[in-house]
Order: sequence, then C-alpha cells, then structure tokens
Amino acid sequence: MTPRTPTATPAKSLALPSRAPSASRRRALTVAISAAVACLVALNSYKAHAASDAPSWAEVEKAANGQTVYFNAWGGGERINSYLRWVAQQVDVQYGVKLVHVKVADISETIGRVRSEIAAGKQTGGSADLLWINGENFATLKREGLLFGPFAQSLPNFALVDTVGKPTTLKDFGETTDGLESPWGMAQLSFYADKQLLPTPPRNAAELAALAAQQPGRITYPRPPEFHGTTFLKQLLLELNPDRTALDRPVTDAAFAAATKPLWAYLDALHPHLWRGGKQFPSRVAQIAQGVSDRSLLLGLTFNPSEASAEVAAGTLPTSTYTYQHTGGTIGNTHFVAIPKNANAPQGAQVVANFLLSPMAQAHKSDIRVWGDPTVLDTERLDSAGKAAFAKAAASNKGGALITPAPTLGEPHASWVAALEQEWTQRYAQ
Repeated sequence: MTPRTPTATPAKSLALPSRAPSASRRRALTVAISAAVACLVALNSYKAHAASDAPSWAEVEKAANGQTVYFNAWGGGERINSYLRWVAQQVDVQYGVKLVHVKVADISETIGRVRSEIAAGKQTGGSADLLWINGENFATLKREGLLFGPFAQSLPNFALVDTVGKPTTLKDFGETTDGLESPWGMAQLSFYADKQLLPTPPRNAAELAALAAQQPGRITYPRPPEFHGTTFLKQLLLELNPDRTALDRPVTDAAFAAATKPLWAYLDALHPHLWRGGKQFPSRVAQIAQGVSDRSLLLGLTFNPSEASAEVAAGTLPTSTYTYQHTGGTIGNTHFVAIPKNANAPQGAQVVANFLLSPMAQAHKSDIRVWGDPTVLDTERLDSAGKAAFAKAAASNKGGALITPAPTLGEPHASWVAALEQEWTQRYAQ
C-alpha cells in the first residue's frame, strides 16, 4: 500500500500551491487518504471474496449459530479474563455462539497440540477454534501451513481497522499477515513520569542520556531478557540505526556487529549514570513502577500506553502523572486472533473475531476500568455511535494519559531478540 514515488515532473496545471497547507488541511488530507486506502483495501477484499467460492457473511453467521468456539488465550490476567466473559455473553446473545475461554499459560502449548492433531490426520474437528497469538508463534503456524484462511479481510468490521496509521496490523514482527490472523489490540513502548518531578521528559535516546547524566541514579531499565528490558534495547537499536533495512531481515553476524556497535557505545556511556551505577538492574518492571511511585526514580516504562492511567485510577500513581513517547516513534506491535486449519467451528470463530473488531467491543476493551488495551481501529472513521462509545471509555481516564502519540516503529526481525539478549548478558550481567 506504499504510494509510488513520482518519477515525472508534474504538469503545470497540477503544480503544488506555493503556500504549505495548514495543520487542519493536512489533517483533512491525511484522513481522506486514510479513508481512500481503507476503501481500496475493502474493495480488494470484496473482489477477492467475489472471485472465490467463499460463503457470504450472512451464510457464515447462519452456520455459526449454535456452534461452540474454544478460544485458547493466555489466562493470567483477571481483567482480560473478565473482558472475555463479557465477550462470551455478547456473542451468545447476538449470534447464538457459545464462547469458551481455554486459559493457557503459553500459547505455544496449544500450537504443539494443533500440530500433533493435524500430523495425526485430524484435518477437522480440532480441539482449538481460535488462538491469541503474534510474533514467532504466528510465523511458525504460517510457515507450517497450520492456519485457516485467509479470512481477516473478509470480516465486515475489518474495514474499520487503521491499516495506514497502524501498519503492524498487517505485518507481525516482520511477517506479513496475509489475512491469516485478525488484529485485536495494540501495544507500544511508552514512558511515564510525574509532572511535578519531571515537567519536560526526554523525547529521544540522546535526551534520555543527558537527563541520566544530570540526575544520576534516578533512571534504570529491567534486566534483559525481562520483556520490557529487551524492548528497551530494541528501541535504542532502532533509534541508533536510521537505516533499518538490516533489522527487518534475519540476523547475521556481520549485520549484528554493524547495527549494535552504536548501541553498546551508548549503553557504555549511559550505565554509570543509572540506578546503582548500572551495576545492577531490576528483575521486574514492577520494581521500576514502585520507584516512580515513591519518587526515587524519575520515569517508568510500559508496553501499554494506558497502563499509567490505570495506575492513577487505582491510586498507585498521582494524578500529575503523564505518559509520553519518543518523538521519532517507539517500538510497537499488534496482537491478533487466528483460526487453526483444523478448527471444529471456523464459522463461529470468524463471528467472534469480527465481534472483537466491532467499535462496541474495541471501545469497551480500551476502557481502563475494563482492560485498557489500545484499539486497532481508526476512530476518525467511526460513525457517531462508535465515536461516542470511545468518548465514554476515555471519560474514565482521570490522569496518566498519553500527551502526544508518536508513530509506531515496527519490531526488528524476531531473530534479533536472542542475539541481543545474549550479547547484553555477556557485556553487562554481573
């Protein structure tokens, strides 16, 4: 969907105006272009659907009525579990679909079961109908041909997905989704601080290093391979490598040495100014949150831009807390739902996936009192009822909100993660 770069001089009648467009006009143009691209996506989806023998959506809904969908999803978060109980009530009432949340500790266990079932010849009637996945798990399922579809672009509510402003809805850790998984929610590295303690936040890696030098011992990050610690390393890697071509590809020794050279130089200079002189690092991100709460640390980090708002609502952070992102963008990704190739209820699974994309379900999920998971939709394109649902959800936010959203930077190829963690451990683990 990337526009082609013009190769010819525009005709005189098409000359650009001499004055730059106003901010409001640029905004209108952006919305119009986004809408046009979305329409093109929807049109292509429709053409693909029309050219195939795929059933109509009405036929899918009819077949789904009475089916039971076994949704294999991480069950370690009570707010998420509660949200899925609400989803189960909704799809039962609206579509006659029974949703069962199969709580798993690691979705790779389910993937192994699906693989074993299909290898044993069980091409239909499988034990899992819907999976909560992204990243390497999706890449594995796609590579081994274990997924149903493509189906995502055929879901009616997919037309509302912000595929332009949130390109990770179509590219999962460097792997194109190809309609084999449907976006569900967003995650993006964000930082938070108390305005009374830090009125002006650092908005890039260089400013962060300068702040650490000015106020030694007040900043830290989790020890990799803790998830947030590794994500912080990936963020620095992206910021310190303006040409990210190599990062989109499987890692090689030569590419790793070249791309990480500025990262290690940056960390060598930064660490002496960190908490405990950079000789020790918190094992959990919650320790940093506690440090921000008791004001011993200047800033915390999270992969959910709504987390600080939820903590403010819970009373663990002051109302003067705010969330910010680095101006050039921060690393982010999308989490998805997918249907195994041997699902017993593929129609019911599609109906659930479509409901999860509805403005009603996405707005409810974004409410910090419910889950606080950012939406994958383009809220500017919603009708008045959809916009009202999101406004109602946002009204619960009493502090900690993201001040200026920054672009989402795509994840480096998944193969970089282990290499980064191994080298960091060798250099800095005590």
